[in-house]
Formats: sequence, structure tokens, C-alpha cells
Amino acid sequence: MGNQPRRFRVRGSVAEATSRLEQLLADRGVEVLARIDHAAGARRAGLELADELVVFFGNPAIGTGVMQDDPRAGIDLPLRILFWDDIGTTYAAYRDPQDLADDFVLVDHRDVPANLSEFMTALASDLSAER
Repeated sequence: MGNQPRRFRVRGSVAEATSRLEQLLADRGVEVLARIDHAAGARRAGLELADELVVFFGNPAIGTGVMQDDPRAGIDLPLRILFWDDIGTTYAAYRDPQDLADDFVLVDHRDVPANLSEFMTALASDLSAER
């Protein structure tokens, strides 16, 4: 995906925002597939990094069709949101799934990227500090 990630400010700490996202996903029946804690990895390497964590999530019943149309879409699926602390302010970012429609050849599942984009926009709104 060539477009810049969508960035927004989030209420609370990285841990609180991550927990809130996981609850929002559970409420919508979406599975959390993985968590990558970049700060913990840095600490294990003897380095310092402010809190930074990526949550991967999805629904195989939706994403699989996109990958059946074009297996390369698997590079951008499952969906994910990155959270990070910037001097006490928490931010989040994600790549707009609508870009899947531009980057891959989707035949039978052309409507999925727009639906996923709306889903991500709703999550961002629910997580946003601007609420």
C-alpha cells in the first residue's frame, strides 16, 4: 500500500487504548490474532523505546475472499492498528483498507475494501481522543 497511514490521537495510555480496541473488536465479533509489543522487544535487546504496540485482527470469513482474488493481499491482511506514546500523548495509525482495491486485482470481492475502510473509520472514531 503506497498511501500514508491514517494517524489520530487516542484517549489514555497505549495499554488502555489497546485494551479498549480489543473490547471494541470483541463486541463486533472480530478476533484479535496477534499483538506485537515493540517496546518489550527493544527492552529485551537492551534498548529503550516508548510504549509502541501493534494489534492484528480480522475475520477470515471476510479477508479470505480478498486473498482468493489476489494472494498478494495477504501482505496487508489481517488488519492492524499501531499505538504509540509520544511524550505522554497516545497516537494510533492504520493503513486504509480501501487501498486494497487500488493495489490488488479484486474480482469477486471488490466491495470488501470499502466495507473494511468504514469499519476502521468507526474503530478510529471510537478510540479517538476527539470524542
